[in-house]
Amino acid sequence: MKPVKIITDSSCDLSREEAKKLGVNIVPLTISIGEQSYEDGVDITPGAFIEEMKRAAMLPKSSQPSSGEFASIYEELSKDGSELLSIHLSGKLSGTVATAKMAADSANAKVTVIDSSFISKALAFQVREAAMMAKNAFSSKEIVEKINLVRKNTRLFVVVDTLENLVKGGRIGKGRALIGSLLNIKPIAVLEEGEYSPVGKVRSHSQAISFIMSRFVEDIKGKTLKYAGIAHADGLKFAEKLKHQIEQTTGFQSVEINITSPVISTHTGRGAIGFSYYAE
Repeated sequence: MKPVKIITDSSCDLSREEAKKLGVNIVPLTISIGEQSYEDGVDITPGAFIEEMKRAAMLPKSSQPSSGEFASIYEELSKDGSELLSIHLSGKLSGTVATAKMAADSANAKVTVIDSSFISKALAFQVREAAMMAKNAFSSKEIVEKINLVRKNTRLFVVVDTLENLVKGGRIGKGRALIGSLLNIKPIAVLEEGEYSPVGKVRSHSQAISFIMSRFVEDIKGKTLKYAGIAHADGLKFAEKLKHQIEQTTGFQSVEINITSPVISTHTGRGAIGFSYYAE
């Protein structure tokens, strides 16, 4: 049986240390702030990016790796005869998957490109399971079957703390944002079938936590919680409050918290959190 190697992108919110331990190859997306461009997680850290974003007049822009970059990586990693599984953020949010598929078609390598339908920790759950199975010599077919199961049983909630980035990105007008800010509205959305769907609006972090917890507790009833993770964009206190509530309510003591990648914080804005969990 041929060995399997795992590839993902920098939106996965998997630490470089864990990625190295698991043997996961992370392809960085590019972030541009004005005339300056950075490779996500290589040239700039998430914390440093948040500081840059605070000062930026215009919304930073993200771009996926080129087809040539993917092809080069695929051919290099497959030199020893390995099969490759390339798992990426939702194709409805980024062109990364489409570019990876183009590269896979042209590369002299056996590559299976997978649309995770998620971002952040929810993407990391699939990558982590795939990498652990690859280390234990499972076939690519078996790994893909497991990834599909993980995807089916994963949920992701996003709470946006400020409407500033939605204004900069042209998604809402300044008038609506002003009204939203005055009312202290914090939109809540879920990521389903690869795209965001609004599910509620609250006016405080405590209300957001109550809303999420009611959905979460109902969803995991009768199931075993495998992973739970919170990624934040300069919203650590909010994330810690939610983590505490999860621990108190469920007894689950392995909730991961990390600052999210620049690619994600660009679109959510400061203070946002993403809560992902996998239960079966």
